[in-house]
Amino acid sequence: MDLLQGTLDMLVLRTLVYGPLHGYGVAKAIRASSDERLDIEFGSLYPALKRLELRGWIASDWAVSEHNRKAKFYRLTPAGKKQLGRERSEWDQFVKAVARVMGPKPGEV
Repeated sequence: MDLLQGTLDMLVLRTLVYGPLHGYGVAKAIRASSDERLDIEFGSLYPALKRLELRGWIASDWAVSEHNRKAKFYRLTPAGKKQLGRERSEWDQFVKAVARVMGPKPGEV
């Protein structure tokens, strides 16, 4: 399923609410929480992680993964929590607007 531009950032921020994850863990969590409908490509994910880090919405540290490999773990910052709140509000407005357009029109079945 294709994502709308900007949606990936919101999904990453939301996923990191639950705690730090490495890139593969972020992709896996999004896939699992979407009932396997959203498959995040690493070519999109890693630039998004870098972009979010540059904006100060996430931070990262190197640590050892569950497979005993060195990995960069990302965590949500206080600024990221605020940004997630803004993005969630905008998302809710977007969903309502699309629902109005897609809803039944007068005389439609």
